[in-house]
This record gives sequence, structure tokens and C-alpha cells, in this order.
Amino acid sequence: MKIAVMGLGIAAQVMYLPLLARRRDLFELSAVCDLDDAHAARIGGELGVTAYGDPMAMLDRGGFDALIVLTNGTHAPLVRAALDRGYWVLCEKPLAYSRAELDAIPADARLMVGYMKQYDPATQRMAEVLHEAGGPESVRHLDVTVLHPSSESQLLFAKARTSHPSPEALAPYTEADEKAVTTALGPRAPQRLRRLYSQVVLGSLCHDLALMRMFTGPPTGVDHVAVWPDDVFPPSVEANGDLAVGRYSLRWHYLPGYPAYQERVIIHHEHGSLELDFPSPYLMNTPTTLTSVTRLGTTERKIVFRDVAEAFERQLVAFHRFATQDKPPLTGRDGALSDIVTAQRIVRRLAESTGLPIGGEAATPEASPDVGAPPAASPGTSPTTT
Repeated sequence: MKIAVMGLGIAAQVMYLPLLARRRDLFELSAVCDLDDAHAARIGGELGVTAYGDPMAMLDRGGFDALIVLTNGTHAPLVRAALDRGYWVLCEKPLAYSRAELDAIPADARLMVGYMKQYDPATQRMAEVLHEAGGPESVRHLDVTVLHPSSESQLLFAKARTSHPSPEALAPYTEADEKAVTTALGPRAPQRLRRLYSQVVLGSLCHDLALMRMFTGPPTGVDHVAVWPDDVFPPSVEANGDLAVGRYSLRWHYLPGYPAYQERVIIHHEHGSLELDFPSPYLMNTPTTLTSVTRLGTTERKIVFRDVAEAFERQLVAFHRFATQDKPPLTGRDGALSDIVTAQRIVRRLAESTGLPIGGEAATPEASPDVGAPPAASPGTSPTTT
């Protein structure tokens, strides 16, 4: 399948381009694009493919079947433009900042939203084990803790090159971002709340919202949100509330000097516990550890599952199957909409509890949060293999 890559930052240089080269059995890279046209030309020249500094020029010129969108900010305008031209699209999270941006994207669009942790072999095994234990109905509590060092410290090994687009090239995309966040939160929402929503909740914590959708379905409510310290950004974020059955807690801490990235997802169910321990997403083929604790007679049984298959690579395989065999992705337009709804509920609860002004979509009745929520996988139905 001939494919193009739009946005040549960290995700492209560290994950996607190396993996596309690894999977030449499935993909042929045809073009690359970045708003910094000199940066695009350098990378395109090294890869021997056509380079563009204008996304619309690349979409109009074509010569490929599918597009991977790795740009910053809201992806909805570029995704819509690509879908309108008939391309298959794999878009990194978040798909959009507002619900309104998705109105022009049909539920059955040729669109896959990139939540690679859903394709991690340990994640998919956890879904199978949870199904065997009784499924979402057996869950008492889902607990997430993320300890997030600076991206710079996580990427010291990568030697990635930085894109420097001109202010003129950035302007229309920055304007689209601001408009979308205003639609989501209203014109009076303070800047700190806008950044928390777009950069933290939809920029990072959304991975855990997607995992929650996969295991239990999205939350049915948000009871409490706390953000601290007041003079630090990104801050620590805590949220909790109800699931359809059981409850959840989310804790996300940006700690620039922390020694290593940590992300733990723990499910306590009626027959035991399941724990995922994710490594830094930038470390290819570093396994996530799944630990299952159950009882066997009078014995506590602990089973550890680790697989070095790369989640980003499995996601690319799933995208190829989506485009060539019409096998639906784990997250499409409706799953992305569900995550936006939950993100808006989180910032609305924070605004209500702290007296901050909020409007827009976050203050209005929203779509059902369980739209597009996939059920937990049953044994033997793992959606992709390498």
C-alpha cells in the first residue's frame, strides 16, 4: 500500500518512519510533508521520496493510497481534507479538540485514530483475561497512575531533528486550534484551562481514556477533579467517578526530573487483579508487563505476560488490514468522539469546583459517552498480529 506521512516531528522520526521501513512487505512510502519545507526536503531526500511543505499540495498531487497524520494540534481539518479526496487515514490522537469538528466526518469514514496502547500485546491479553474473569461487569475499580518525565529526557537517545516552520505557515493551523478549543470550552475559559484540556487531557491522558473504553466502556460520570500545583504547567491531574459497573481513578503527574516514564493501569475484579506496566512509548520493542493475580484453591497465583512485539507496528498492521480487508479499527470517529466527551466532562467538573468560567460544548448536553465503545476482547479475537 502506497502511503504518505504528514508531520515530520518526533513521532515520525522515532516511530513511524523506521517502522514503515521495517514493514516494506506492507507499505511503500511515497511522500512526506512538513510545514518546515527545508526539514521536509532533508528527510524526503534521505528517504528518496517526494517532499512537500504544503499539506494541501501533497493531498492534491496524490500518488498514494493512504495517509498518516502526525501534525500538532487538532487533526480534524487535515483528516477531513484527506477523506474528501478518498484516502485511507491513520491519524494520531487526538482526532479533534471539539465535537463540532467531527460533524463532517461520518462514522464509517476510512479513518483509524492512533491509540497504539490499544494494540499492545499485553493490553490485548489483558482484555482477554478480563473477559474470562467475567468481563466489565466483574470490575470493582480501574486505577491509572502516570509519572511523566520531560520528553527531552526520554528522547536523549533519539537524536531527532526539530522542525521550524515559519509563523506564516503555522498561522492557519494555530487559528484552527484556537477556534476549536473555544468551541469546546467557550470564549471565557481561562488560558490555563484551555491548555490543560488540549495539551494534557486530550494530549496525553486520552491514552488512558481509550484504554478505559477498551476494558470497561467510557466513564458514566466525573465526580471529582483536582489540579495542582497552581504555579506549574503541566500540573498534576486527578479525576475519579463511576463506570457502568464499578469506579475509576486517574492520576497524571508531569515530573520533569523523574528518572523514567511509568504508566500503570490496574483493574481489580471479583476474582483477582490485572496490572499493566507500560514503558516509555519512545522505546521500540520494549515490552509492557501484564501481571494477573488470581486464586487457585488455597494458592495465590501470579502470571506475568511480556511480549516484545511493538505496539506501533501492530497498529500499522491493523491499519493495513483496515484498508485492504475492511477490518474495523479499535478506535474510529465514534471512539474519538467518546474521548472528547469525557475530556470535556473532566474540565467542566474542574471549572465547576473551582469557580472558573466555562461554556461552549463542555457546558451543554453531550452525546452519549459510550458511543463507539468497543467491548472487551474475547479469547481468540485479538484484532491484530505482527
